[in-house]
Amino acid sequence: MRLGVNIDHIASIRQIRKGLEPDPLYAAFICEAAGADSIVVHLRQDRRHIKDRDLYLLKEALKTKLNLEMSLARQIVNIACRVKPEQATLVPERRKEVTTEGGLDVCANFRKIQQVANKLRSCRITVSLFIDPIKSQIEASSKLGIDMVELHTGSYAKAKTNSAKKARLAELQHAAEYASARGLRVFAGHDLDYYNVRPVAEIECIEELNIGYSIVCRAALVGLERAVRQMKDLIG
Repeated sequence: MRLGVNIDHIASIRQIRKGLEPDPLYAAFICEAAGADSIVVHLRQDRRHIKDRDLYLLKEALKTKLNLEMSLARQIVNIACRVKPEQATLVPERRKEVTTEGGLDVCANFRKIQQVANKLRSCRITVSLFIDPIKSQIEASSKLGIDMVELHTGSYAKAKTNSAKKARLAELQHAAEYASARGLRVFAGHDLDYYNVRPVAEIECIEELNIGYSIVCRAALVGLERAVRQMKDLIG
C-alpha cells in the first residue's frame, strides 16, 4: 500500500502569519525521507494555502510523484499544463468550504471533465478523478478513459456507530472492486487518520491512500518524519 502525503496544511500554518515558514518544500523533503510515495497539494482558486510558487518549486525538486489536486477552472488547468505534475486529481471546489466536501459529480459534468482530462493528458499528465464510491460515478469515470479514480472516504470516516462504519466500509470495498473490474486503478482518501485507516488499507483493490490533515496534526506533537513513518507502518 502506497502513501501520498498531502502537505496543504503545512502551508495553512504558514498563512496564519503570512510569512515564510513552515516551507512546504522542506516539509515535502521530510515526507520523502520518511517514506512517502507521493506528495499531494491542492492549488485552490483562492490560494488559501498552497501558492503557485510552491507548486513550481515542488515540481522542480521532488524525487517522488507530485499529485496536484485541482478544480476544473481554466486558470488552474493552464497552470497544471505549464507545471506538468506527474498526476492531476480533479476535485470539486467551492470557495466557502473548509475542505473538499464530496466527490466530483462526473455524471453531471461529463463533457467539461472530458475536455479538461483530454487537455491534461495531451500534456502527458496522468489524470485521476476524486469521486464518491457510487457505481454510476465509477461507470462515468470509466467511459472517460481516465487512468484512475480516488474514492472519497469521508462517509466512512465520519460514521458514528460501528454498524454505520461497517456499512460504509463495505460500500468502499464494493466500489473499489467494481472500479478495478472496469480497468481503473483505485486510490482512496479524505478524513482518514491513525485510528480509522487500517480497515481501508486492507481493501486489496486500493493501491494508494492520500492523507494529509491527520499527519500534519500528529506532526505538531511528534514531528513530521515520525508522523509519516507511523502512518506508513499502519497501512503496511
